[in-house]
Amino acid sequence: MEVIIFENESLVAKRAASMLADLLSIKPSAVLGLATGSTPIKTYQELIKKFNNGEVSFKDVSTFNLDEYVGLKSDNKQSYQYFMREQLFDFIDIQLDNTHFPICLNAKENQQVAENYEAIINAKMGIDLQLLGIGHNGHIGFNEPSSSLASRTRLKTLTRSTIEVNSRLFEAGETQPTMAMTMGIGTIMDANHILLIATGEGKAEAVRNAIEGAISASCPASILQMHPHVTVLLDKNSASLLQNTAYYQRVAEQVKELN
Repeated sequence: MEVIIFENESLVAKRAASMLADLLSIKPSAVLGLATGSTPIKTYQELIKKFNNGEVSFKDVSTFNLDEYVGLKSDNKQSYQYFMREQLFDFIDIQLDNTHFPICLNAKENQQVAENYEAIINAKMGIDLQLLGIGHNGHIGFNEPSSSLASRTRLKTLTRSTIEVNSRLFEAGETQPTMAMTMGIGTIMDANHILLIATGEGKAEAVRNAIEGAISASCPASILQMHPHVTVLLDKNSASLLQNTAYYQRVAEQVKELN
């Protein structure tokens, strides 16, 4: 696990976008796993800048989003399909037919949706790079604490804490879903490269548990310690509770020297 700490969230976003762009320069038809939420927005803004500057193209890229709320259609402003169009897809040259979500309008159909999603990922020969955020309780995707560390795409009931954190995104009168379809932890771990980004003091405890804590279902992100190719990009606030920052900084310097 490579841990790189930056002064602020803008620098985190710039590095994350550069890593994605570098991959596409090598493999224009790469398969990307994408995340939603507030954390990746700045990264998507940086990718849009790179596209507008002619530095990157997405016309041959395929994407798989981590999750989607159950029961929300693509035109619902709270759906992650809408989020991705609003934050990224509408501003780049990606083919919408190559973008994928675990869409489940009826919870009773969850098993078929899950199996189909896994099959489509497999048909694309897996995900080259999976972008992740981390929840305040250590969740990745909507794999809440106690999730199986070997889980595949499936239906998940959201914890009260996750619902409360996400409630800020819903306006008065809007129905907030309590269930979502999500890639499983095992599905995430199948990606060739995982890029986790975290910013803000509110993520500091989850970051510490994920990077320096024991591997446990109580912090689903901790399983990333077992992946052979993980890059973690943090700002100083999200890294504030880490104990080994000096070592992480030294490793980052040596990797830079080698490159």
